[in-house]
Amino acid sequence: MDLQELVDAVCADVGGHLGRGRVADYIPALARVDPRHFGLAIASVDGQHAAGGDADMPFSIQSISKVFALTLALDRIGDPLWQRVGREPSGSPFNSIVQLEREQGIPRNPLINAGALVVTDCLLAGGTPDAAIADILAFMRARAHDAAVCVDAEVAASEAETGFRNASLANFIRAFGNIAHPVADVLATYFSQCALSMDCRQLAQAALYLANDGIDPRDGEIVIDAEGARRINAIMMTCGHYDASGDFAFRVGLPGKSGVGGGILAIAPGKAAIAAWAPGLNDQGNSLVGALALERLSRRTGWSVF
Repeated sequence: MDLQELVDAVCADVGGHLGRGRVADYIPALARVDPRHFGLAIASVDGQHAAGGDADMPFSIQSISKVFALTLALDRIGDPLWQRVGREPSGSPFNSIVQLEREQGIPRNPLINAGALVVTDCLLAGGTPDAAIADILAFMRARAHDAAVCVDAEVAASEAETGFRNASLANFIRAFGNIAHPVADVLATYFSQCALSMDCRQLAQAALYLANDGIDPRDGEIVIDAEGARRINAIMMTCGHYDASGDFAFRVGLPGKSGVGGGILAIAPGKAAIAAWAPGLNDQGNSLVGALALERLSRRTGWSVF
């Protein structure tokens, strides 16, 4: 299969839909992004690369960063993480607080905001936000094999100015004893993590280890063990699109993680990592055109895991 021909065909498939959806206007720095952007990149485990559209334009990866934070946390503390965060779909919006009281401050999964805040608390590990952010940034640069990956300070500040719901979640979880560090430190780290700026090519490259049993196929580095990689893919499949995860699995059939910056990361196990970006979101906060592109790609390749 010629990956560049595939990307070109998918770009043509969705060309008439560009601009659909609504940007994340509740975050001021994201409200200004043109919804007509679209980028797509594929990195295969056998060394092939292909990209189209705005694949070289950096964007805020937002909640896609949760996949990489989860990788770091599992590599560092392993199974004890699951005593603090669950592995079940929430069936609720990504920033919902409803289930936390009933479930004693244990978030349903690490890919909703509440769960990601607990993961961030683990990554702080008694240190400072600056140190934790530096660790996350170093990890992302290593995975992308690109030192240009950075934190967008404007986006991080914008999130801090408007992140009242996340502050509520963090304080609520701390009240149950499931956050150990000062809430201000957890939030500062989390907002910077979500403000990571990457393009589609970098993002697809960074996630290759999840398509290859935890091993970076470019240099043979073991990023996480094979069991950990399979677990992350499983959680992406069941929880990666919040209360629309079932629909994404039905339409695309690949483990995926969305972000309100309009990005979607998808994994074809044993084959490739795929990154799509289109800033216009649907009602569940997932990229409308990005999901459509991945649906078309899955149909053309037969890469669905089902």
